[in-house]
Amino acid sequence: MHVLVVDDDPLVAQSLKTIICTDPEFRVVNLGTTGDQAIELYRVHRPDILLLDIRMPGKTGIQAAAAILQDHPEARILFLTTFSDDQYIIQALTMGAAGYLLKQNYQSIVPALRSVYQGQRVFGDAVADRIPSLVLRRTATPQPGTGNEDRGGLSEREFEIMKQVAQGLSNREISQKVYLGEGTVRNYVSTILEKLQLRDRTQLAVYYYKHYSG
Repeated sequence: MHVLVVDDDPLVAQSLKTIICTDPEFRVVNLGTTGDQAIELYRVHRPDILLLDIRMPGKTGIQAAAAILQDHPEARILFLTTFSDDQYIIQALTMGAAGYLLKQNYQSIVPALRSVYQGQRVFGDAVADRIPSLVLRRTATPQPGTGNEDRGGLSEREFEIMKQVAQGLSNREISQKVYLGEGTVRNYVSTILEKLQLRDRTQLAVYYYKHYSG
């Protein structure tokens, strides 16, 4: 698996390379220090994964990622930053980034890269815990009368449960709101995940945020 690493601190970039290369499955194809270099090096190397810092002089990591995804929508971009800023998280989710990790969690980098390579989206615990609250602040209720096709193929009941999962409610809390048994709600959540081909509740919250919030 080929990884491109871009961080505005050359020492950090080299340290990341050292960490990644402890796993023989990975090869770091190059290092960069600016957003413009990220765009150019991605074009040259077409890595399996781009590990990208966010705050950089000139073009930010967010701006570089947007430019790369415009030309290469299949790109897997994993943000690695010291900043858990809500706006950065929102931008990363919206653009379809493969993940968002904090630099403090160095031990999670290699497992995260492997998960991203397998097609999963990865968010560090500190970030994942905040997604439901971000979604809750920005959710917009769909207009009454929208058809099933506007709900991603979900029934009205399934859509309502998805919305409440996105708001961070537990199965028990949802069951009290919709007057269903906790086990029934659990079955609904499993069905929704299967229909949307999602892995867990965090991915479901991200899906709702991307498709049904303003």
